Amino acid sequence: MNYLTSLLKELVAKRKLIWELSKADFRKRFVGSYFGVVWMFIQPIVTVLIYWLIFGPIGFKSAPPVPNASYVQWLVPGIAPWFFFSEALNCGTGCLQEYNYLVKKVVFKVEILPVIKLISCLFVHAFFVAIMFIVFLVSGKRPQISWIQIIYYSFATSMYALALTYLTSAIQVFFKDMAQIVSICLQFGMWLTPIMYSEQLFLDKGLTMAPMILKLNPFYYIAAGYRDSMLTGDWFFMRPTLTVYFWAVTLITMLVGLKVFKRLRPHFSDVL
Repeated sequence: MNYLTSLLKELVAKRKLIWELSKADFRKRFVGSYFGVVWMFIQPIVTVLIYWLIFGPIGFKSAPPVPNASYVQWLVPGIAPWFFFSEALNCGTGCLQEYNYLVKKVVFKVEILPVIKLISCLFVHAFFVAIMFIVFLVSGKRPQISWIQIIYYSFATSMYALALTYLTSAIQVFFKDMAQIVSICLQFGMWLTPIMYSEQLFLDKGLTMAPMILKLNPFYYIAAGYRDSMLTGDWFFMRPTLTVYFWAVTLITMLVGLKVFKRLRPHFSDVL
């Protein structure tokens, strides 16, 4: 817990620097790009369209488990946090190499670099959440008070992504293949989370243990939470077991990640 307390103190003390560097990192992504910020929407939108064609009314005609909801209305709240999570983890894994000139400075606290990347990705996620709200309003869904719960689940996603990033970014400095491993794991992770499909598919085939296994994936809690917030109006305390499990896994992962990061930190500048 000392590692976590030290990190929190560092974030509070360097909050202005973190904010400015996060904004600079966000702007840097689109320097020299003709369409600029538009590109960050194109791939996710195309991905949503592809899954809608495959699993929606044109393809397998998968019926969402939520009554009075279209497939797109069910898909978007599940896939939006995944885009954020995967981008934060991918970008965060290579953050120490990207900012190696800062890592080599003795006075710079490298612990804030994963946080800077996370906030930069959070800017993009905020745009997608706004688009998600617009999609729901245009499709005839009335706003619900539970929509505000998206803030909580975005925070949960951020903490889980940050916990993993401390571990992967530290290892990436010494093991360059870590970025590729993370990318492959994310591809598997997307299909191990019921984002495009419902776990009801397994129950219909008599595989009663499958939904329980899927819930062992911490991201299940986040995808289900976004859908609860946008579609059913359920609150996070209505899933007490999953809530405790998610935060327990996130806390343990954070402590392990920070410990590895702290142990390897003295050697970063030598390798980079």
